[in-house]
Amino acid sequence: MGYYVRVEKNVKIYVEDLNPDCPNTILFIHGWPANHKMFEYQFNQLPQMGFRCIGVDTRGFGQSDKPVDGYDYDRLADDIRCIIETLKLDHITLLGHSTGGAIAVRYMARHNGFGVAKLALCAAAAPTVAQRPYFPYGLPQEAVENIIQGTYTDRPNMLEGFGNMFFYQYLTQPFSQWFFQLGLEAAGWATAEIAKTWLEDDRLFDDLEEICVPTLILHGIHDKVILNPLVEYQKEHIRNSRLIQFRFSGHGLFYDERERFNKELAQFAAD
Repeated sequence: MGYYVRVEKNVKIYVEDLNPDCPNTILFIHGWPANHKMFEYQFNQLPQMGFRCIGVDTRGFGQSDKPVDGYDYDRLADDIRCIIETLKLDHITLLGHSTGGAIAVRYMARHNGFGVAKLALCAAAAPTVAQRPYFPYGLPQEAVENIIQGTYTDRPNMLEGFGNMFFYQYLTQPFSQWFFQLGLEAAGWATAEIAKTWLEDDRLFDDLEEICVPTLILHGIHDKVILNPLVEYQKEHIRNSRLIQFRFSGHGLFYDERERFNKELAQFAAD
């Protein structure tokens, strides 16, 4: 079931709601530069395992509206609050992948975890994607600046290059093209603005300390985007958290080891 939730006067967010009669709910926030369809291999299985799965296209991506502004973590977290309130969700598992993980972390701090009983962070872009003078882990700032510039000058080429470093396991050419097309469904300006947020927002360091629900951290050890020191930092600074490393996965662990990913997520959300 697909529908829209109005989060501002002129902005509607697309939501895919599977198995809506099931009370055990997982809300998925996708990573950059894709949309909710990246979780296809979770949506294939988890509803059959007794879960309601809600996929969100964040503003600017997928089938959601694409305004020229509103791409900082605060506004993106507020959009999630609107969805949770509109759907009257409570005691859910909130899952965020990559930038979606950063949005989930900001949501937990900014909205005191409203409606959320458990948090799952998958290759989460927290506390930062780009290196800082006081935090030398993550991508060089120049790499992020190149992504932004590439978005403005040749977005298909930038997306292809990013896709080539996303997964660790062998991919068929049709799958690679499918994933590439997910990125093209976004607005170019939204794609660039999110990458700018990686450079500009430093408050996730503090946000991690505010999380007070059981948290599952999932990470592929071959991830070239979110490096291992970042998830170690998450584990150290999120109370009541557990880290599970995936030995045969990169940034796209939700597909690289999808069966194990689904199993670990289902066990966590069902406990």
